[in-house]
Amino acid sequence: MINMATYQPRSPSLPSMNISGNPIVKAFLAGSFSGTCSTLLFQPLDLVKTRIQQTETRKSMMKEFKRIIVSEEVKGLWTGLRPSLIRTVPGVGVYFSCMHAVKTTMFAGKPSATQSLVVGAMARTLAGCIMIPVTVVKIRCEAGVLEYTGLYRTVRCILKTDGAHGLCKGLLPTLLRDVPFSGMYLMFYEMLKKYGKDVTPNQNINNFACGIGAGALASLVTQPADVIKTRLQLFPAQSALTAARQIALGEGAGGFLRGFVPRTLRRTLMAALAWTVYEKAVRNLGLK
Repeated sequence: MINMATYQPRSPSLPSMNISGNPIVKAFLAGSFSGTCSTLLFQPLDLVKTRIQQTETRKSMMKEFKRIIVSEEVKGLWTGLRPSLIRTVPGVGVYFSCMHAVKTTMFAGKPSATQSLVVGAMARTLAGCIMIPVTVVKIRCEAGVLEYTGLYRTVRCILKTDGAHGLCKGLLPTLLRDVPFSGMYLMFYEMLKKYGKDVTPNQNINNFACGIGAGALASLVTQPADVIKTRLQLFPAQSALTAARQIALGEGAGGFLRGFVPRTLRRTLMAALAWTVYEKAVRNLGLK
């Protein structure tokens, strides 16, 4: 018999979800933290790369640095930082969490160098599709054009002039640039790490050096797609084929390497730092 005087009904309990213990969440947090650090440090290189690529006039990296500092002061080197952070922090987190999921489900957590190519490409495809609107906004903010002075103003201007599809402009060349880059980067990174163990016992130095080497190799192969992608996102009325033809006829083969130095410096150092911080974070979070 139930004693109604002392009976207290129990509220239905939901099953507990230990989100903090989820390895995918841990990978996302570690990737987001590494992306924040690298973006804050290397945003000036990304800005200079965009400014160099937006015109057909040949510019040197150092002259563009000086021009920005003179006309916009030192803080001008961090123009576009907000959309860069909005893109990079979740974008790198999505990439690393997808990468961890693919590695553990398809390759038992230990892919070979060739399998790492597939892992990096699959993770970057998903992250790139999710983050393309923020990438477009970031490029417009970095261009230094008057109507693109502010995050929300830039979004309104794109929607007004190009419609909603304008926020996805340049998706194909972005994927053609980022998917091979991420696949080759991860493949080179895993290959170099095996050889690097014999060079230095310091794991952080080894990871950073391997990141620099992998970033330089992957950047060289994907530079032409980066130039075309930037032109499309700055001048959305043209197609990728038209942009490529215009670059080839107006600037020659060298036009496809425009902005190579600042992009390679930024992507190489950014990726090396991001992977070093990520490897350290996942060890501390218990993923390794």
